[in-house]
Amino acid sequence: MMNETFLPHQDQAQSDSSIWHAFGPTLAKPLTIRFAQGVMITDEDGRSYLDAMAGLWCVNVGYGQERIAKKAYEQMVQLPYYPLSSSHEPAQALAAKINEWLTHPYQIFFSNSGSEANEIAFKIARQYHALNNESTRYKIISRYRAYHGATLGALSATGQHQRKFLYEPLAPGFLHVHPPDTYRDARGMSMEEYGLFCAENLEKTIVYEGEKTVAAFIMEPIITGGGILIPPDNYLERIAEVCQRHGVLLIIDEVICGFGRTGRRFGYQHTDVIPDIVTMAKGLTSGYAPLSATAVRKEIYEVFLDDEGPRDRLRHVNTFGGHPVSCAVALENLTIMEELDLVHRSEELGIYLLEKANSLYAYPFVGDIRVKGLLMGIELVKNRLTKEPLALDDVQAVLNEAKAQGILLGKNGDTVAGLNNVIVFSPPLIITKEQIDTILEVLHHIFQRAHVG
Repeated sequence: MMNETFLPHQDQAQSDSSIWHAFGPTLAKPLTIRFAQGVMITDEDGRSYLDAMAGLWCVNVGYGQERIAKKAYEQMVQLPYYPLSSSHEPAQALAAKINEWLTHPYQIFFSNSGSEANEIAFKIARQYHALNNESTRYKIISRYRAYHGATLGALSATGQHQRKFLYEPLAPGFLHVHPPDTYRDARGMSMEEYGLFCAENLEKTIVYEGEKTVAAFIMEPIITGGGILIPPDNYLERIAEVCQRHGVLLIIDEVICGFGRTGRRFGYQHTDVIPDIVTMAKGLTSGYAPLSATAVRKEIYEVFLDDEGPRDRLRHVNTFGGHPVSCAVALENLTIMEELDLVHRSEELGIYLLEKANSLYAYPFVGDIRVKGLLMGIELVKNRLTKEPLALDDVQAVLNEAKAQGILLGKNGDTVAGLNNVIVFSPPLIITKEQIDTILEVLHHIFQRAHVG
């Protein structure tokens, strides 16, 4: 276990006086975290919490893995930095390891965050079509309710108006289609019929826009921050067929779903689909260091090798992308995941979680429970028959009470007006059945005393 004593204790007002916190300014006093181990975090007052969100969906191997810290130190001593305009061994080894996890040959471009990974994917898609003498293909299609990042292009692809409206107009050329929402939108269809319906919606959009103007379609295997929207089993395969039929590149955003979160190494691997581009971050290093990657199918990369002249190379450089320390951290992180068999563990615990969580349907304001691996969304409603969403204040009250009882859960906040009513669970993959039971017991206790609707 890491030694807690080396961490300095600072006065809250002094340490926070110059910090502009995420989603701030805010009147609420943020937690000041001093120590973390396993799935538990400890604040400045010595109070411990079970972190059921793995930080920000990312600490897959749990906190306090000393092996990762030692690897970072060793790499920092040997080679603390060099840009990937040249090369270094940690990046080479990590690219090879990522390809092992992808089980298909990809060319790996490293960045720092999921937003950046998606930005570079959009640039690659547009340039790829230009190199194929289809420079009219520039439009990027994504889905409403999905989140793809906070930078200009990634935010343009994001389908959450409450995150965007103060910063518009954003980048042109981004379109959105309806998301697969089996709880609110299946309209009496079977899941297979609904999967086809959603894929047809994408195809119609491509046709209406003119297929020769569409460069790519980007999607998460599961819409995560938008409310844990799990599509029908046939959805992704039908989407891939539509993209292939119209010459549209398929970009799979695995920033949250990747690295075991859904019970597979990557979320798309629940199917036989081979994406054109895969973006990843978060679980790649379990949050121990900033790193992301954009994996590009070899056949696409090779088009960039064949051209000469003013369009002959990808014009993108990143000072810290593929930082040798971050790459060393990622390699050790993935090694630990393999040794602990965390992907399979996520699958097994997901089955257990779904079985246990179904007991929450006893409460009339629990409208839907969606689970895939160690990813869960609980949609709260005022009326189960009409599916009217529970008010945001009532949802926040549940989270506040859970926090008071030592459990940190999340919600799909600042997404779409009236639909910020989903409680989110995304813990470290090392969580135990007993800890899952504890979380559900706390929710039962809160729901038993709740007066909502």
